[in-house]
Amino acid sequence: MFEYLGVLIAVIMGLSLTHLLRGLSKLIHMRRTVKPYWVQIVWTINVLIYVLAVWWGMFWWNKLGTWSIEQFLAIAFYCIVLFMLSSMLYPPEFADGLDFEEYFFANKSWFFGIQFLSLLLDVPETVAKGVTHLRDVPLQYAIFIPTVLLFCAIGFYSNSRRVHGFLCIAWLLSTVGYVTLTSIDRIAVQ
Repeated sequence: MFEYLGVLIAVIMGLSLTHLLRGLSKLIHMRRTVKPYWVQIVWTINVLIYVLAVWWGMFWWNKLGTWSIEQFLAIAFYCIVLFMLSSMLYPPEFADGLDFEEYFFANKSWFFGIQFLSLLLDVPETVAKGVTHLRDVPLQYAIFIPTVLLFCAIGFYSNSRRVHGFLCIAWLLSTVGYVTLTSIDRIAVQ
């Protein structure tokens, strides 16, 4: 069953990565006719890392022998939410003169709201892997999730350019730290 779901995961996650990479590439190509915003570029990197990490984490489900429709729909919905998160950073088409700082702040509530939802969906997905003995839930997860949820809440409500500059860097450092610590933890256990 996982092979069937794995194809769906790959398609949706691949679309997420394609949208982000296409947007970043187009931004580079159109740098003379659009106004880039460094915070939005860092968020692009953050979401790329996030999508790749979730995609990697989905592989643990291949050990589950029996699937319910609820599990299938929950995983599919989680992937769809990640695509929607990715789609908030770049418009489908770039108009000449597009100011990405204005674009980011015009969409920030949607971006942080969808990101908050995706992180909330990550909790039962991660816990379910632990309950079904597919993967232990890392101890660092109990610190990481509340931290990034707090970043999302602050980002949702704040209109401060300085706060958003801090948040994108803090999120990047938190995520890289979490991935690094959980990787070191797994190496130490083996």
